[in-house]
Amino acid sequence: MDGKKQIIIIDDHPMFREGIKSVIQSDDKYEVVGEAGSAAQGLKLIKKFKVDLAVVDISLPDLSGFELIQSIHRYSTDIRTIVVSMHSKVDYVVKAFQAGALGYLTKDAAVERLIKGIEHTLRGEYFLDSSVSEQVIKKLLQRPDNKKAPVSQGYDALTTREQEIMVLVTNGMSSKEIADRLYISPKTVENHRSKIMRKLNVNNVIDLVKHAAKIGLVDLDLWKE
Repeated sequence: MDGKKQIIIIDDHPMFREGIKSVIQSDDKYEVVGEAGSAAQGLKLIKKFKVDLAVVDISLPDLSGFELIQSIHRYSTDIRTIVVSMHSKVDYVVKAFQAGALGYLTKDAAVERLIKGIEHTLRGEYFLDSSVSEQVIKKLLQRPDNKKAPVSQGYDALTTREQEIMVLVTNGMSSKEIADRLYISPKTVENHRSKIMRKLNVNNVIDLVKHAAKIGLVDLDLWKE
């Protein structure tokens, strides 16, 4: 049927691929056009089909899922990626989003959560499985020494989009990179950044990074050569 979103599944476990394929194709808006057991096979499918979404596992026999996601987005920024993995550690989630993924779910996520995650990801929106998102929030609210971070002056006044852009800016991404990630224009990114700086009463990106570090949103070591 014309108009269906084309999806590929990249996971080295055939039984899991079959299960997730069955779930996805239970919704008539989607069609699984290919399956792969390795990153190399997955990239071949990317080039063969007009893929809208790639469902990617982290543990693959040739490349990590993080490297694969980066390769997919280097090939085409139009393809969205969502991770479905057995790993639920915050570090894995962060690495996946840094690589370019928009969604992250664990393999024990409920069927309806998977479908919802796919819907959000295809719209260019971030999506986290509830069990994972709770861990991420806890991580962001704590310093490395596990002490509670101080309340951010003005941070709560930012919109969801502004908070999202603040995280990306303070983790070293350029306006163009953020624009490509969020499917908006660089000018829109700049406008949001100006509003963020005004609301937080900071004058430049360095001060913005320092502000983000205070509330645990960024590791200052990332900015060191």
